[in-house]
Amino acid sequence: MTTGVITTSGGGGYEVLLEDGCSVHAVLRGRVKRQSRVGAQVVIGDRVEVEEVESGTGRDWVVVNILPRTSTITRRGHSEHRPKLIAANVDRMFAVVAARDPEPRLAQLDRLLVIAEANEVAATVVINKVDLPETKDVAERIEALYSGIGYPVIRGSAESGNGLEVLRSALAEGISALIGASGVGKSSLLNALAPELELRTGELSRRVRRGRHTTVRSRLLRLPFGGLVADTPGFGDVGVWGVPPEEVEFCFPEIRGLREGCRFRGCTHLAEPGCAVLEGIEAGEVARSRWQSYVELRRPQ
Repeated sequence: MTTGVITTSGGGGYEVLLEDGCSVHAVLRGRVKRQSRVGAQVVIGDRVEVEEVESGTGRDWVVVNILPRTSTITRRGHSEHRPKLIAANVDRMFAVVAARDPEPRLAQLDRLLVIAEANEVAATVVINKVDLPETKDVAERIEALYSGIGYPVIRGSAESGNGLEVLRSALAEGISALIGASGVGKSSLLNALAPELELRTGELSRRVRRGRHTTVRSRLLRLPFGGLVADTPGFGDVGVWGVPPEEVEFCFPEIRGLREGCRFRGCTHLAEPGCAVLEGIEAGEVARSRWQSYVELRRPQ
């Protein structure tokens, strides 16, 4: 028996990267299929135990055990009542936004960061396409906002190479995930870092100026300079899963840091007098755009 990590799934089977660096195709043993798990039974990043067994066609690999997950990236699925598990055992998440083409949607970026906070995964903001004209001011505003909260921010460009060394260093160990809307350039960044990956990239839809989906299913890629990265389909509308409205405040670090100063215990930070968060907005300690994102998520989903 040996251990490995799931890198792709589909057609009832899984690609497993073994500890020795070899990849094998494996299927789930019957009793493993019957185990109750949140979301998908097995997802990329899951650590598993596999063994080679005799079969009618020779020798096959079988997943005999799924090891406990240390973290997950989970979002609301297409069904409002079910989670969509993106990846397991992720060490860090990179929330990617374009400085333009498509225009940055900070509400969507905030939801990505809430997903990271809710799943206790360290998050970094990546501002891509900073080589395009008239992006300097936009990139500076986004960086000032999120670095001021405490998130590391990388300004990147697949075309010019700006920020790629910093991103390469951050991706070189463990399991990372690049998450963002279609068209923000996740695959282009990975191609620039590792051309041998030859990931598909797409142009923006001229009608709506949004990206076309080029990654159709999640997979875990082995990077030539070390580390594994989850290549995921672009997120359209980002739904947050598993965070009750009364706990949303804990997913906004700047709100979390002020909540103890509120006059009333259980303050919702919506309209109460003596609310330290509302006072923080007036004092410039909390960005109004971030508070608006909080308000939207605070409403019952």
